[in-house]
Amino acid sequence: MIGIGQRLKEIRISQGMSLEEVSEATKIRASFLSAIEKGEYRKLPSSSYAQGFVQNYATFLGIPKKEAMALFRREFDEKKVYSILPEGFVKEKKVHHRSIKIHQALFLVLLLLILLGGFLFYQYRAAFISPSLVISEPSFSVTQETEVVVAGKVEQNSILTINNSPVTINKDGSFLKRVSVFSGKNTILIKAKNSFGKETIISKDVTVKSSQ
Repeated sequence: MIGIGQRLKEIRISQGMSLEEVSEATKIRASFLSAIEKGEYRKLPSSSYAQGFVQNYATFLGIPKKEAMALFRREFDEKKVYSILPEGFVKEKKVHHRSIKIHQALFLVLLLLILLGGFLFYQYRAAFISPSLVISEPSFSVTQETEVVVAGKVEQNSILTINNSPVTINKDGSFLKRVSVFSGKNTILIKAKNSFGKETIISKDVTVKSSQ
């Protein structure tokens, strides 16, 4: 059974025209015209292009539209012969999509590792960083009083001592303790220690001068 491609080729040759001449007249690429004549519809951009090219080619050669399209439909099975894009392009597109998916997966894995690392560091930062300790009082270095207030803020869950005596820490990390001092120079040692043994030590020198 003669196909539309063979019919088009026979009529073109009988009219003494080359593919290039038909291409120039119909504005259809010569490579597409050749593919139609050989029945290689896979090489055309799409099924709608295949139908349009065949129709225009046949009309140009003087073949009735109904006859040409009947022959075309009889030999053209889109599901078997054709995919929306040329096979090579489809494979390339699939490879491209696969590459994008791989990169996306790697990015997600890297992001999860960073988040996990950040979470673990936050949870166990006390193992690497000494506890924070801020002293707001005493704000002076010389006094005539025999008792000074030591106050400040420390990282929660720390063990706090002032001159080796334990100090109660409030829920917000603040603390206050009255410390006895004696005439002359006094060194007040404030020490914060976390559960991993990391320490922060601050010393305050207070000199007590006699009022006489």
